[in-house]
Amino acid sequence: MNISQAVAKRILELCDENHITVNKLSTIAGVTQSTVSDIVNHRAKNIGIVTIKKLCDGLEISIVDFFDTAYFRNLEQEIY
Repeated sequence: MNISQAVAKRILELCDENHITVNKLSTIAGVTQSTVSDIVNHRAKNIGIVTIKKLCDGLEISIVDFFDTAYFRNLEQEIY
């Protein structure tokens, strides 16, 4: 799994836990629906930390909570 896939999985997981859609998350976080859709559909390869922070704020979690999962502990090395 790469970082883009891990971020997408985490967003979907958090939406499921909070019983909200990805579109609802984009609205409450103030991030465009197309941006969030691109992230979760693996069309965004370089996801900005500011965008992730906005999504965390919308979910009322810290950025530490966002990244504190096995998804991010076991990432592939991405050197191209």
